[in-house]
Amino acid sequence: MEKIVIIKLGALGDVVRTLPILLGLKEKFPDSEITWITKPNAESIVEQSKHVDRVLTTPLEITEEFDKLYNFDIDKEATDLADKISAKEKKGFYMEDDFIAAFNLNSEYYLSTIFDDELKKSNTKTYQQMMFEAAELDYQHQHHGIDFSPHEDSYAQNFLKENNLTQDRLIGIHIGSSSRWPSKKWHNENLEDFLKQASTQGYKLLLLAGPNEIEEVKKIKNELAIEGIKIPSQDPSCSIMEFASLVNLCKIIISADSLALHISLALKKPTIGLFFVTSYSEVEDYNLLKKIIAPKHSEFFPEKSDQYSKELVKSISTVEVLEVVDTLQNNKQ
Repeated sequence: MEKIVIIKLGALGDVVRTLPILLGLKEKFPDSEITWITKPNAESIVEQSKHVDRVLTTPLEITEEFDKLYNFDIDKEATDLADKISAKEKKGFYMEDDFIAAFNLNSEYYLSTIFDDELKKSNTKTYQQMMFEAAELDYQHQHHGIDFSPHEDSYAQNFLKENNLTQDRLIGIHIGSSSRWPSKKWHNENLEDFLKQASTQGYKLLLLAGPNEIEEVKKIKNELAIEGIKIPSQDPSCSIMEFASLVNLCKIIISADSLALHISLALKKPTIGLFFVTSYSEVEDYNLLKKIIAPKHSEFFPEKSDQYSKELVKSISTVEVLEVVDTLQNNKQ
């Protein structure tokens, strides 16, 4: 039996889209025992997988020896773990003299996309494909879902009852994104205009956001309430699996390149992805994702991805998004 350890600490969306690696490992090593090391906030999303045998969270000291180690993170905490953990064979990334390096040749391409802007622009490989290649596994667009506990199913159904909602024509709109990329999400003026128009067309709406967007959600809801439009939102203190259970209620999800988008795809939901400053090529679509690319995307990606531009985040129109929603809705009927 192969003893395997995976290191993938964050971010949450990246943890979700790394889950398919479990399928590749189990296909190649069916009798393996897989341990996954992650951060506490990602524990439950990994733990729900039937393909992982044990989940450990940082910080930790681990003295046991493994047959194979796969590190899919490049930050210091992960690379330190990759250096310290004893394994007969290592793939992925480590730190050498304060520089990120690759344990194996197949991991070097992904590193190059991080440090070479021209390669980042021209790259057509998805994140999943690059991780499978780094692990020297056969990539066949493996898809890993999310399974819910009875508690999480009840949480979602209670949310519907408490907000007098039904799932029919229910659209989830995720308004948040990492503060690392201030131009990563749709401008609130466009968002509010979309919510008004979608509401008048009979769509039911659900605002999804993270703990950092509490005040923003309140502001949006208050402004819409003045016009008689009431839109529910999830409790920002809910767990990641409770959040995912609400995503699962929706017929369509609209999101920037963020956690909600990756959860939606894991749940096989028709998804609309808004891309302003991140790589749309690296997002595996699983024939579920409609990518809407900001007209000025190429002017900012990747060199100016950390800059804010109001013109950029307003450049995807309400009309364009609504047209895609209508198309997806009509296809479901």
